[in-house]
Amino acid sequence: MNRPIKVLVTKIGLDGHDRGARVVASAFRNAGMEVIYTSPWQRIEDVVNIILQEDADIIAISSLAYDHLIIPKLMDALKEVGLEDKKVIVGGIVPDEDEEMLLKAGVEKVFHPGETLDSIVSSVEEMMGKTIEK
Repeated sequence: MNRPIKVLVTKIGLDGHDRGARVVASAFRNAGMEVIYTSPWQRIEDVVNIILQEDADIIAISSLAYDHLIIPKLMDALKEVGLEDKKVIVGGIVPDEDEEMLLKAGVEKVFHPGETLDSIVSSVEEMMGKTIEK
């Protein structure tokens, strides 16, 4: 991979609390990744269209309410258009029983409150098989 890791940072559903998403997006950018940041309240079809247009490597979804429960629908929508190879990560408030459901749906990793930004960045770099020169 000769280009920076490209990450879409987004929020789906009705949760408008985006401070955490903005902080993580900044950490990705500071690590040398290319970041596409959307406003909150994205629909699944909007996220799929952005991925089709931007060809991001990772979809990072922030959830502080229960909007993570619609992520399996996003995973299905990605499969329908041939994008099942895109890695999806989720960060925020996710109960243990919901984490298992997300992982079974194809989510690569779930990050919980208290996770360090360095750890999140390192995890994404590992997922992509690359460490960005800092």
